[in-house]
Amino acid sequence: MANNGSLKLGWAEVSITPEGRRIMLEGQFYDRISQYVETPITATALAIESDGEQAVIISADLTHVTSDLVAMVRAGLKDKAPGFDPMKLIVGATHTHTSFVYQTSNDLNLHALEDYLGIPEEPVFGNGNVKTDNLMEPLEAGRFLAGRLSDAAAQAWKNRAPARFAPAFGRAAVGMNRRVCYFDGTAKMWGDTYTSEFKKLEGGNDNGVEMIFVYDKSMKPTGAVINIACPAQVVEQRYFISSDYWGKVRILLRRRFGEDFKVLGICSPAGDQCPRDLVRWVEPETPIEDPNVIRNDPPARRADPSMFDVKGTWKIGRRITDEVTAIFEEDAAGREYFDSVPFKHEVIQMPLPLRRVTEEENRAARAALDAFAAEHRGRKIDFRDSAAMHEHAGIAARYDYQKTTDTFMTEIHVIRLGDIAIATNPFELFLDFANIIRARSAAKQTFLIQLANGASGYLPTEEAEKGGHYSAYVSSGWVGHEGGYILAENILDEIGKLFAE
Repeated sequence: MANNGSLKLGWAEVSITPEGRRIMLEGQFYDRISQYVETPITATALAIESDGEQAVIISADLTHVTSDLVAMVRAGLKDKAPGFDPMKLIVGATHTHTSFVYQTSNDLNLHALEDYLGIPEEPVFGNGNVKTDNLMEPLEAGRFLAGRLSDAAAQAWKNRAPARFAPAFGRAAVGMNRRVCYFDGTAKMWGDTYTSEFKKLEGGNDNGVEMIFVYDKSMKPTGAVINIACPAQVVEQRYFISSDYWGKVRILLRRRFGEDFKVLGICSPAGDQCPRDLVRWVEPETPIEDPNVIRNDPPARRADPSMFDVKGTWKIGRRITDEVTAIFEEDAAGREYFDSVPFKHEVIQMPLPLRRVTEEENRAARAALDAFAAEHRGRKIDFRDSAAMHEHAGIAARYDYQKTTDTFMTEIHVIRLGDIAIATNPFELFLDFANIIRARSAAKQTFLIQLANGASGYLPTEEAEKGGHYSAYVSSGWVGHEGGYILAENILDEIGKLFAE
């Protein structure tokens, strides 16, 4: 039977900004080291408890959250948060590309190309002007993050108190599809649309904003949960630490609600989404090094500001803030407030089919890698080589791996909070699968969290796999479209069970 007891909620926010230190920045093929802090990066935690059931949800300004990092955080909570079951912890990433490269063990997480060739990749840091002093190495960064994230969860658990919450919904233009399809049947992430070969964007977008406003017992608003289908990647190519548009949302909402107001910004499935309009292409204001987004003399467009520069983060931050504030103020009279609701939290270890490669694909990939090795014998490889050979190296590595396993084990959390469902997955899950879950969910409102409790790569659609390119390669993730449908169906089944109680 689902719980229906008095609800306790607790907030916490901790800095994960490495004060006075530089970090390696995660998220591009080329190497970057932070030169300064544009906006602080943080971890925000919300603890939920009712009648013995519990959850702590953390949103961290990270590119991803590995299962090893989650294990370290859970281990730290055994002493820091008495009475809390560490398995009820959810840690998700905002998927910013201006945060830590980190490791959680002495086993280096090498690119598949390095593994295949046995040649280390040579770092290439910008144009030679990048400062590398006082650098926090990835192993130290992993320990630092584990400590800070466990602090956030423990503080939120300690701060739980009688509270109320109010669900809400709005819309804001944030995410757009980032895969371009051409008439020859191919597709490309960040593909050029200013060509007669352009056919369509591969998929749609979701401008829905799922919200939960949280209040203390005196009905003072203490924070908001905001669920948006777009990674925080406006300034993803830059050489500074940044919380991207979520940092601006926090700044702007605190101007309205006070400096103690917390924002749990969570990324809904958005593996094929980005904050840029590929049809109304607007060039970066300042140069970038990413060859995938460099255009040769594109026409000028009257559209958004550059979504490669800081002003783009403010534009999106204002869009989200304006909508959240408007919904908070306009709908206050008719809003439903809850302090006692059914609450249930299930943790599922879900086997999904491993995305496999054929003998023919393996032979072709190894031939390409062997030719590359012969051509590059005697010199080190760099990020350009990794990018060029990414697909082939991943196919070769998967062929070897699939000899011993057919499945990929996946940690999933499904929560019922009143008439709300919350479900997690560890993938950069394409939007179509999220739409299946939301459309058929038994809940009145469904919050979805991707890249949670694992860093399992992209999970693309069948159309994307056929179109190819980055995000749809075998190299890009562990599970293919068949597993995506199984994932969606299993999450829907679990939601249905919780709402049948």
